[in-house]
Amino acid sequence: MNSPINYPEERFVEEMVFSASRSSGPGGQHVNKVNTKIELRFNINETSLLSENDKMILNQKINNKINSRGELIIVSDKFRSQARNKQLAIEKFFTLLVKALTPPKKRIPTKPSKASNVKRLESKKILSTKKRNRKLPDSD
Repeated sequence: MNSPINYPEERFVEEMVFSASRSSGPGGQHVNKVNTKIELRFNINETSLLSENDKMILNQKINNKINSRGELIIVSDKFRSQARNKQLAIEKFFTLLVKALTPPKKRIPTKPSKASNVKRLESKKILSTKKRNRKLPDSD
């Protein structure tokens, strides 16, 4: 995976805290007796896997997913299997981290082509003529 994260995924998974609870959705009685919903918690402020700069960027970009204790919280209840929900939560975590820590591409300003300039000026002339023709004739 080509990402700004320089550490193996296993090191991150070791610091994650998972909790399971009852999920909503399809499943009949199965939903009422099995804890399939997974909540992943990762403390961004206390981890040693991220640099201080990375922590600051994450706190700015994804602050709506971080609680007051500095924990990034991701919930997954898409599947009826706890293992699949756990895997999905881990994937969401890494996708979010990579997206937040990837620097935005620098915009390269472009110049309008000669043809587009001519086209723009022609359309302005047409509009100008149309408006000029709307005026009442001068009464001398």
